[in-house]
Amino acid sequence: MAKCIMVQGTSSNAGKSVMVAALCRIYSRRGYKVAPFKSQNMSLNSYTTKENGEIAIAQVLQAEAADVEPSIHMNPILLKPKGNFKSQVIIQGKAVADMNFYDYQHKFREKALTAINESLEKLKKEYDIIFIEGAGSPAEINMRKEDLANMEIAHIANADVLLVADIDKGGVFASIAGTFSLLDDYDRSRLKAVIINKFSGNLDILMPGIEKIEKIIDAPVLGVLPYDHDLHLPEEDSASLFEHKFNSNKDVVIGVIRLPKIANFTDIDPFEFEDDVGLKLIDINDNIINPNGEIIDIDAILIPGTRNTTEDMIAIEKSGMANQIREINKKHPNVPIVGICGGYQILGKKIYDENRRESEEGSVDGLGLLNIETFFKNNLSEEKIVEQSEGVILNEGTIKDEYGDFKNIFSSIKGEIIKGYEIHEGITTLDPSHYNNNNNNTTNTTNNNNADNYNNTVNDNNADNYNNTDDNNNYKNNNINKNNKDTNNFRTELPLLKIKKGIGNIKQKDEKMLFDGAINGNVFGSYFHGIFHNYNFRREFLNYIRKNKGLETKFEEDPYETKKDYSIDRLAKIVEENLDMEFIDNLLNNQE
Repeated sequence: MAKCIMVQGTSSNAGKSVMVAALCRIYSRRGYKVAPFKSQNMSLNSYTTKENGEIAIAQVLQAEAADVEPSIHMNPILLKPKGNFKSQVIIQGKAVADMNFYDYQHKFREKALTAINESLEKLKKEYDIIFIEGAGSPAEINMRKEDLANMEIAHIANADVLLVADIDKGGVFASIAGTFSLLDDYDRSRLKAVIINKFSGNLDILMPGIEKIEKIIDAPVLGVLPYDHDLHLPEEDSASLFEHKFNSNKDVVIGVIRLPKIANFTDIDPFEFEDDVGLKLIDINDNIINPNGEIIDIDAILIPGTRNTTEDMIAIEKSGMANQIREINKKHPNVPIVGICGGYQILGKKIYDENRRESEEGSVDGLGLLNIETFFKNNLSEEKIVEQSEGVILNEGTIKDEYGDFKNIFSSIKGEIIKGYEIHEGITTLDPSHYNNNNNNTTNTTNNNNADNYNNTVNDNNADNYNNTDDNNNYKNNNINKNNKDTNNFRTELPLLKIKKGIGNIKQKDEKMLFDGAINGNVFGSYFHGIFHNYNFRREFLNYIRKNKGLETKFEEDPYETKKDYSIDRLAKIVEENLDMEFIDNLLNNQE
C-alpha cells in the first residue's frame, strides 16, 4: 500500500502544485512508482485523460513529472466555475450537474467523498508513493466541516503534511503562525514541517525569523526555495494571468483576447517557448486598431476557450472589441484570427441557446467571421464532449495561390496527424446550404423554430455531399465549382481536420463523416485544445506570419517539449538543493 505525503499551503498560489510536481519528479527518478492526487480542484484549465474523463491541468503536469499517464483518479472532483455562484461538478471525469456551493456541500458531499475514497484507494494499490496537493488553505475555519480538500483528506490518506508559505506576498511568518494556531490539535498533528517559497534576497537576513517561527510552531522549516522566474510551467487558474508577465517585445506577437470568463488558456503556453514569439494579453476594453484602421502591435489574434460562450460574446460586443476584430478581418485579411473551443464558437454566425444553458440571454450573434453555427442542448450529461482526439489536416484550403490552386496556412503539412483533446458543450455545423443547395432534406439551421432539430443538419441522405474526403484527404464538395478559379479568389468554409479519433464539430453515426473546425482564408477555429502543442502545426502558423513580415522561417526542434521538461528537472533540482530531503525521506520511511 502506498505511502502519502500531502502538500498544503498558507494561501492559494503559494506553490503547492509545483511542489507536488517537484516531489513527483524527484522520487520517480529514484525508482519509485509515484502518483499525484488532488481530491477536489477548482480550475478552468482542464485536460482529457486516457479514460476520456476531465481533470485539472495541474494534475496532468504532476503526472508528467512522475512519468505516468494522467488518470481521472488523480483528481476525482473537479469544479469548474460558470458564474452566478454556480460550478459545473465533475465526478471522476464526468460532468454530473451545475450546482451552487450550498447544494454541492450539503446535498452532494457524501457522493463526492465516496468518489474521493474510491480514487485514492485505487491509486494506493497501484503506486509506491502518492503526493497529495491541498487547496487554498487548511485554516479556512468557516468551512472545516465541509472540507474535502485539506485536513479531511490528510486524515483519510494517513498523510503527513508539509505546509508551503509564499514569502513573495509578504507576511510569511504571520501566515505560518496563523495557520498553525487556527487548526485544532487533531488537524495540527498532521503538520510536520514548513517550506518557504518564492524567496528573493539575502537569506542571512531571513534566518533570525526562521529560528523564531520554528519555536513558535514547534516544527522545522525544511528550507527556503528561491524564486526562479525562468521556469516555464502551465498555470492553473485565470488569476495567474494577472500576475504572469508576458513578453510582447518580440518579432512576432500573438494577441490573446482575455475574455471575462477565459478558460483553458494553457493552449497559448507553447508560444512562450518560441524565442522570437511574444504574447500580448488584450483586455476586451483595449484598442487594437488606431483611428486609421491600422493594427496596433499584434500580428495575429487568438480567441481562447471560455466557460461561457454566450456571455463572453455579449461582453466583447458591448465593449467594442468584436467590431475591432471584424474590422481587422475586413481590412487586413492576411492577419490570422484563430478561435479555440469557445473561441471557435464565437467566430461563427450564430450561437443558439434556446434553453438558456449558457446564460439568460439565450441565442446571440457571433462575430460572423466563419459561416458556422453552434447549438447548445439542455441536457448536460448527453451533450458534453470529453475526448482525447486526433485529426488529419485536410489538403485543400480556401485561398487561391498564384498557380490557381486553393491552399491554406497548413497545406504544406497536409495529411499530418494532429493530436489534442476536446472538452466542450455545444455542437457546430458548417452552413449546409453551401454544400447541398438542391437537397430538400437539409434542415434550415438558421431558423429558430428548427433549432431543436440541429442534429438533423447532416442526415444519412446528404452526409456524402456534406462531409466527405477522398483517399488523399482532399475535402470533397460536390457543389463547389473547382474550375471557377478565374473569378473566385476565395471559396467557402472547409473543415480544418478530418477526425480519426474523437468527435469534433458534431457527432455522426458514420465515423468517416467526423470533422473538426473550420477554415476560411486566414480565419480558422477548432475544438482541439492543445492544437498548438503540435509543433509542426504551430511552426506552419508562425512561419506564415514570419514570412509575411519578411522574417526568416524556422524548422528547428520543438522548443516547447524540450524546455518544459527542462523546467520540471530544474524545479526538482531547486527543491533537492534547498530542502532537507532527508526529513521527507524519514516521513515516508516511518509511515506504517
